[in-house]
Amino acid sequence: MLLPETKERAYRFTLALRMGLPIFGLVLALISHTLITNYSSLETSFYIESVLLLAVSVYFIFYLLYKGLDVKIRDDASGAFTREYLQRYLKKALHTHQEYTLIRISVENISDINRLYGIKAGDKTLNETVRWISDYFAQEKIDKLPIGHFQGGHFIIGLQKNKQYYTTLLELLSLKAHELKVDDIEVKIAIGITDTDYSHDLDFLIEKLFESHEKEESIDPSQLEVMVIQAIKNKNLMMSFQAVFENTAVVMEECFVKLMSEDGRFIYPKTYIKIVQKLGLRLHFDMMLLEESVQAHKEQTTPLALNISPTSLRNKRFIERTKEVLEGAAIKNIVFIVSEQEYYSFTSRYNAIITSLKSMGVMICIDRVGTYHTSFLYLRELAIDMIRYDSYYSQEGKIETNQSIIDGFNLIAKEKKIKTWIKNLQTKKSVDFAQNSSIDYLQGKYLADLTK
Repeated sequence: MLLPETKERAYRFTLALRMGLPIFGLVLALISHTLITNYSSLETSFYIESVLLLAVSVYFIFYLLYKGLDVKIRDDASGAFTREYLQRYLKKALHTHQEYTLIRISVENISDINRLYGIKAGDKTLNETVRWISDYFAQEKIDKLPIGHFQGGHFIIGLQKNKQYYTTLLELLSLKAHELKVDDIEVKIAIGITDTDYSHDLDFLIEKLFESHEKEESIDPSQLEVMVIQAIKNKNLMMSFQAVFENTAVVMEECFVKLMSEDGRFIYPKTYIKIVQKLGLRLHFDMMLLEESVQAHKEQTTPLALNISPTSLRNKRFIERTKEVLEGAAIKNIVFIVSEQEYYSFTSRYNAIITSLKSMGVMICIDRVGTYHTSFLYLRELAIDMIRYDSYYSQEGKIETNQSIIDGFNLIAKEKKIKTWIKNLQTKKSVDFAQNSSIDYLQGKYLADLTK
């Protein structure tokens, strides 16, 4: 039996006893007191009523034992702890144990399973996966596994000791997972791990689990949030600009921004963007970025390219602020680079916004083309000015091996009179190949070094 099943039964039993026994005790006390004080004058009906009352009390207790007032600590679909109970369990464990590890095990293709085989098949997959995980850990002498269903296909496990004790175990689990099937359904498993060396705050640990593929941040996450807030509040930005070329001419400069803490440490976009999003500061940050970059670039007329959140781009306040900033600036053209994974279906409204921005001298570039499916949909449906290929295609040899993909997008872009752009070109070979592929705008370290 899984630990969540055992825990739920014990939890319900304890709850029922706590609620039922006082009532049963009061009934017994009332009957006993009546018998002692009025024994000689009691009628037969009293005894009948007492028996019935005791029977009802016993029934009530057993009813609570089985129903438990519908209090659930176990997820019906997967059989693991519910998210709410898991969080309470882990908070208590983190408070009790100095060294503690959280492991994320995800069924990556659960959405595809639900879509192709039905929700019931998806639920069965989750349940069988939990039992498979529990059996594997049991074989490794880790019984009563505290596993909870966090969301979607994601499960979280909490274990004592630091993650170094479980690294090899998880590597073997990952190898075994390649053969995991539920009936004829292939199950794709992904694993993440973190521990209390990173933080003792449960929220930060869980966030880290879902980004564990990235390099560990040495700054305490709670301190990092404060640093980001202070840097934005005080406008402590370090900006740099890299030229974008068409043939040998500079057509624009892309702005890169690092935040700087009060003690002089740099905070890079990969780190601060997630925090800005989480704290709901993205609109404020994007407006500040627009103002500060245009101010820093005030002596030049070369178009400026900025990475802007698509949600900011569709915000009325941001559009109004863009108009105000550009009206008094030497720069008359600016490029907003946007990308998003979730498709925004109100394309007529999106196009209306883009049209209004174009009237202010703003050009729109869709980023991550060739990777995000939304980028292709936007290329097809939006009145954009340019597209930028994902940096995957800039890697050594990737342009050559994906030539047909590049050619296809180039053809679509040419027919729609949209410029193409590729970044992160590091070598002469990659630059030559990009030029031969008829990509309009080129950017990267190799070209930047040539202009120094």
